[in-house]
Amino acid sequence: MPSTASIRRPRPAALLATALLVAAAAGCGGDSSAATPSPSTSASPSAAAGVLDIRDPWVKAADAGMTAAFGTLVNDGDTDVTITAAATDVSPMELHEMAMRDGTMVMRAKPGGIVVGARSSHVLEPGGDHLMLMNLTRPVRAGDELTVTLTFADGRTQTFTAVAKPFTGAQESYHPGHGTPTAGPSTSPAP
Repeated sequence: MPSTASIRRPRPAALLATALLVAAAAGCGGDSSAATPSPSTSASPSAAAGVLDIRDPWVKAADAGMTAAFGTLVNDGDTDVTITAAATDVSPMELHEMAMRDGTMVMRAKPGGIVVGARSSHVLEPGGDHLMLMNLTRPVRAGDELTVTLTFADGRTQTFTAVAKPFTGAQESYHPGHGTPTAGPSTSPAP
């Protein structure tokens, strides 16, 4: 057995340095799931809520009045999803569609909301279904980013960001005081 004089005892400073190195190494090699998204998480920031994937969302730039938001809604789930409302901080919103009435294409609130079938997609586009922004409280300029919140029939919500773009197509005119647009040339900012 060695004598107590020949046993080397570690210095407190060396013990502290070793402990710090071990802690640093553990931090670098810790739980990687926190830094890496799981396979079920979409890389799209708009799909963070997990209800729908919202691809290429955009809103038509407008100085005043009305405008609309568009994009492709993708439902990767096994059940249909129904959007019943939309909201943004720059105006009230409605879910709209274009439909024939008395031989004329008109814009109207979409009865029953917007349904995105299971394992399918639904396009929101000028001249078709869209999210209508009513009575803008401020101009929406090209390049602006608007936050839109969708509400679903089951009470869930999902928020996404749409970038404003200039767009001159699909001009609709609005009957004063009625809020009922018809297709045709107009100076009103509409989808």
